[in-house]
Amino acid sequence: MALKEIQIKNARAKDRPYKLADGEGLFLFVKPNGSKLWRLKYRFMGKEKLLSFGAYPDIGISAARELRAIAKGALAKGEDPMIVRPGKGSRDGETLRSAATLWHRNRECSLDPAHAKRVWARLERDVFPSLGHMMLEDISPPDVLRVIRKIEDRGALDISRRAKQSVGQIYQFAIASGICSSDPTAQPRQLCAPQSDIGVDISNAPKQPFRLCCSTSCYGGGRGHCSRRSHCW
Repeated sequence: MALKEIQIKNARAKDRPYKLADGEGLFLFVKPNGSKLWRLKYRFMGKEKLLSFGAYPDIGISAARELRAIAKGALAKGEDPMIVRPGKGSRDGETLRSAATLWHRNRECSLDPAHAKRVWARLERDVFPSLGHMMLEDISPPDVLRVIRKIEDRGALDISRRAKQSVGQIYQFAIASGICSSDPTAQPRQLCAPQSDIGVDISNAPKQPFRLCCSTSCYGGGRGHCSRRSHCW
């Protein structure tokens, strides 16, 4: 019987590790320290093998099932998913848009529907036109910066920060899923774009130069705030 989200959330650590089966070889491995890991058991060339997809909740149940389907597709073509990692066998599976689709499905069930719709609309409007068709491994930090600066040019600093944060989360999801190996937003994350006090209209204000931020609180995917009253992007 397929797992339900509530079963996964309520799975508690025990003295010994145990499995929660989802079907077709996919299961959640719950360790004594409380970590929950997605794994796929399969057979290739007569040998039983085990493939890891990453940890829950970074990889949600929908994403784990998508990765299982990709692995099963590789097996159907006579390929070992352990070597041809899920997502690496098809160039379509490596674009930013396709990875974003998996990422969004993975977290959509835990978000307010209106918020989930806004997140996707922001990607459709500001990110996909420039980066959506590109292979994940081909996108560079300057590519990300160009997209962010284009948003900032219209005075939407908060939107630019959120867009950059979403791209970074997509890459972290893709890395955990074995789809790619690096995150091009890691370098832009070190820069801070000046932001005015709340309630002040800066749409017509002169542009200020970017500064390198010395505060370590800026690191961490956009959650923190710079001590110099500016937001990380």
